[in-house]
Amino acid sequence: MKILILVLYFAVLIGIGLYCRKHATDVNGFVLGGRSVGPWLTAFAYGTSYFSAVVFVGYAGQFGWKYGIAATWAGIGNALIGSLLAWVVLGRRTRIMTQHLNSATMPQFFGERFASKPLKIIASVIIFIFLIPYTASLYNGLSRLFGMAFEIDYSVCIILMAVLTAIYVIAGGYMATAINDFIQGIIMLVGIVVIIAAIINSKGGFMAAYEGLAQISDSTVSDSPGVFASFFGPDPLNLLFVVILTSLGTWGLPQMVQKFYAIKDEGAIQKGTIISTVFALVVAGGCYFLGGFGRLFSGQIDVAKNGYDSIIPTMLQNLGPALIALVVILVLSASMSTLSSLVIASSSTLTIDFLKDNFLKKMSEKKQLLMIRVLVVVFIAISAVIALVQYKSNITFIAQLMGISWGALAGSFLAPFLYSLYWKKTTKAACYVSFAFGSVIMIIDMVAPKMLPEIMRSPINCGAITMLLGLVIVPVVSLFTPKPEKELVESTFACYDKTTVVAQKTALGK
Repeated sequence: MKILILVLYFAVLIGIGLYCRKHATDVNGFVLGGRSVGPWLTAFAYGTSYFSAVVFVGYAGQFGWKYGIAATWAGIGNALIGSLLAWVVLGRRTRIMTQHLNSATMPQFFGERFASKPLKIIASVIIFIFLIPYTASLYNGLSRLFGMAFEIDYSVCIILMAVLTAIYVIAGGYMATAINDFIQGIIMLVGIVVIIAAIINSKGGFMAAYEGLAQISDSTVSDSPGVFASFFGPDPLNLLFVVILTSLGTWGLPQMVQKFYAIKDEGAIQKGTIISTVFALVVAGGCYFLGGFGRLFSGQIDVAKNGYDSIIPTMLQNLGPALIALVVILVLSASMSTLSSLVIASSSTLTIDFLKDNFLKKMSEKKQLLMIRVLVVVFIAISAVIALVQYKSNITFIAQLMGISWGALAGSFLAPFLYSLYWKKTTKAACYVSFAFGSVIMIIDMVAPKMLPEIMRSPINCGAITMLLGLVIVPVVSLFTPKPEKELVESTFACYDKTTVVAQKTALGK
């Protein structure tokens, strides 16, 4: 039964990919779906790219274990800051300015906004490097659930997921990804509600589970009784950093911001804002809420031996076969949608912003499209190999991999991108400083964390602090560095102004 459901699911994905080939005949169609994607598809594409096995297995498990039911704040933050506020602040301006500048990627946006090819190239390199650990973390989370449900070898899971994603992305591009994201989003919404209900009921209902959680104490975390059932949990400060990284961080992630490039019109943005927020509230809030009850299963979980990533799979292992199949499809859906967004963002960036006009002169539309498709395969292959190496060496947990990736990308891009949309005085030098600061700090955190203050030695905290500092660094550097050319700035910001003819009654002169 489980195998049959999987086969049907994969057949639908590939069928959609082949159906959408007509939308992927040029670069604009392949990367952005012709900038004609409606609110439902865009909102679901945004949400499913946001939440994956990383959230469901890695973040929900680790932060639910650390903070108890208070981990739900991360999901609420994801909905209000990562979705609602992101759409309100970035959606409209991103769509208008990127179309005005004819930019299909974030590096291309920076290159056109500041008339700087080096800025574009550096941004593309940062994206390519730091999206890889993100992708590796997707495979890791999925493998644990596949192993639990089917007892399938980890390498088979990776190869299967990689091949299927590559097929429908190469065939149908962004439109295939968006339609599949919609289907995957529906599965995620239904799945998370059903799974939460099943887990809570297995512990005697919500009140019984909550009271059970209140009885649990851990002297290594806090001496206060009932801390895992409290409003803000045992460590509110570190929980705040989790909320900041996972919520505000989306504002600087290329694969997330790119969703705004493709949206159809003003009305679609307004509808998409509501849909995306509700989606995030249910899926993200549900994931973290579920993880908050992880300590009720502490008798079955050996965190010291198997790590935080084993918590959610252990919670789910006693569910019935039908629910197990639903869990696997849910996490597979979430992971493949995120993976497809990542590979499109990375391959298009590398082609358009790095190879074109720099290493490969006079690339025709056809050659660009071919190169993007080739790089989709390359990127998926590299990330799959890294995921295998990471798993076999047991280097780190999912949340740590994600912290490094999110911290570097959002720390580099969030501030310069945001200010570039709103503030005319943002300078090219400020972008360079932000890129360098975000990347270098996260590399130091990865290879030599003792060089940083103690509070920044965790990738989660380091990523959050790096982002916030970027919001200060960019305006400060901009005030003390050469201003951009006035004509360039005025031409760029002219896209927000619409000339209208206003009727005026004729007035008699004196």
